[in-house]
Amino acid sequence: MKKEFQIISELIKSNCRILDVGCGDGILMKNLKDNKSVDTRGLEISKKNVQTCISKGLSVIEGNAESDLKQFPDLSFDYAILGQTLQAFYNPEKVIDDLLRVSKKAIITIPNFGYWKVRLHLFIKGTMPVTKHLPNEWYNTPNLHMCSIKDFFNFCIKKNIHISRSIALNEEKVSEINNKNLNSKNLFSELGIFLVEKNEN
Repeated sequence: MKKEFQIISELIKSNCRILDVGCGDGILMKNLKDNKSVDTRGLEISKKNVQTCISKGLSVIEGNAESDLKQFPDLSFDYAILGQTLQAFYNPEKVIDDLLRVSKKAIITIPNFGYWKVRLHLFIKGTMPVTKHLPNEWYNTPNLHMCSIKDFFNFCIKKNIHISRSIALNEEKVSEINNKNLNSKNLFSELGIFLVEKNEN
């Protein structure tokens, strides 16, 4: 299982309700269902992936997070997961608002556009980079809103969203992000993983 999925699994408590938004072929959902005794639901835009999930015995419906999260009642889940798709939405702010409406906490992972290899590639070659976490060319990428770890931190402050845990992933190396090391983690991390919730005040 991908290191990203292992970290997400560790952030989730057993015996809870989970919504995996953009669940893909259901690898993470299946793992959580088998190992954490959780009640999982999925929302996935690809009909093929939905069929794959259903064949694995997973409860997944076809839909687009930007328009279809509204069908879920307030706080109907303990966790909502959004893995590496935030940057592909037309309105990521609305999606995050919806995630924190339907769930108590959200786990959001983002490919870090502030990563030094991304910056260096653009600086030296003058072309948009292609990496493991950003595998598409500029003309066929689904990414609309490029975001760095620092951008996401600043967004949460502006929106009064509490970051319970913030984790940097670089290759297989896992480390915590905080205010003191934010700049270095923004520079040296490929992926940011955030556990967020609404501030009470």
